[in-house]
Amino acid sequence: MDTKLYDVLGVSKSSSEAEIKRAYHRLAKEFHPDKNPDHGDKFKEISFAYDVLSDSKKRSVYDRFGMKGLQEGSGGDPFSGFGGADGIFADLFGGGGGGMFFGGGGGRARRERRGENTVKPLAVTLEDLYNGKVFPKTIERKALCSDCNGTGSKNSKASRTCADCRGTGMKVQYRQLGPGLVQQVQSACGKCEGQGSVIPDKDKCKTCAGGKIRTETKEIEVEVTKGMTHGTKITLQGMGDEEPGVVSGDWIYVVQCTPHSVFERSGDNLVMRRTISLTEALCGFQFLIDHLDGRTLVVTRGPGEVVPSDSIQLVEGEGMPNYKNSFLKGNLLIKFKVEFPENHFADEKTLKALEMLLPARQPFEMPTGDHVEEVDLDDYEEMSGNTATQESDDEDDGQHGARVGCAQQ
Repeated sequence: MDTKLYDVLGVSKSSSEAEIKRAYHRLAKEFHPDKNPDHGDKFKEISFAYDVLSDSKKRSVYDRFGMKGLQEGSGGDPFSGFGGADGIFADLFGGGGGGMFFGGGGGRARRERRGENTVKPLAVTLEDLYNGKVFPKTIERKALCSDCNGTGSKNSKASRTCADCRGTGMKVQYRQLGPGLVQQVQSACGKCEGQGSVIPDKDKCKTCAGGKIRTETKEIEVEVTKGMTHGTKITLQGMGDEEPGVVSGDWIYVVQCTPHSVFERSGDNLVMRRTISLTEALCGFQFLIDHLDGRTLVVTRGPGEVVPSDSIQLVEGEGMPNYKNSFLKGNLLIKFKVEFPENHFADEKTLKALEMLLPARQPFEMPTGDHVEEVDLDDYEEMSGNTATQESDDEDDGQHGARVGCAQQ
């Protein structure tokens, strides 16, 4: 036989409604949070016990089936609007249906409620991620009223338990659908707006009008450290919106790196593209790179050190700093494209002289016979479809009108 709720109020199972009510008012007065903030959990325990035992339908379910009956609703969960009876127990006492009332290991410790996190983008450049940077920011958030310390009144004793919801902050109505089947409709108490307590108008804080919170503008600094990547989250703990009785969430910035005109990032490596002439590819070159930290790199390739087209060369240690160890850096990768000269860039005599300097051609012997046919090689210009097919189709269209093509598979 479950008597936990009766024990909370210090009454017997045979107690009348009047006795239960007197016991509740005596305990509520003794353990009201206004007298001692540490009594908050005990007060909610008392209020919950009274909410069940003062309602004839809830009390009947509890007397017959105990806590399990409240949780299961004897064929329907009458507390489903609270997330089930487990939801009530977890919210009020931090332990679910098997917690405080069933002697669970949670004791009377209440699980802290946590506010929502605030997430904002932080636009940065690749230079910012290479060098690191501190961004001054102005944020606007909800904060507990400093004039009343988030109580809604400068008089700490002005707050009164809401009579409509008995301090629970919720109003519940029940409808009997059939034997053992109850439908429950739950909503925030309109009188206290879900707070569980009310403050007389004359005692309300003039700054927040009893609302307990106000809008606060705060100057902060957001540090982007060397080596951070696109999508990195920078968390400012506890800087989210404040609410009474709720642990503030975090203010989170998500790094969003804008594209760079020269470099792309690949892990800790930097990648860039460079077009060079055939002469440079064969005979060497020098060119300048304006790096992300303001330095100018002089890239040198010696004569005879051939750079093939579409090859990748690297400059060691000139990539991005490593996020965990900024003294370590990746590499700078350069993708080369070799630009060849135009047709007939030199006369035949010059080409003969150039050929003598270059590696020998592949040996070639012309075959003979009727099956051999010599053809010309032309420059390819990409176009949609096959030219011959298109010309044939155009001719057919002129002779026979529109044609029906095969359906795409």
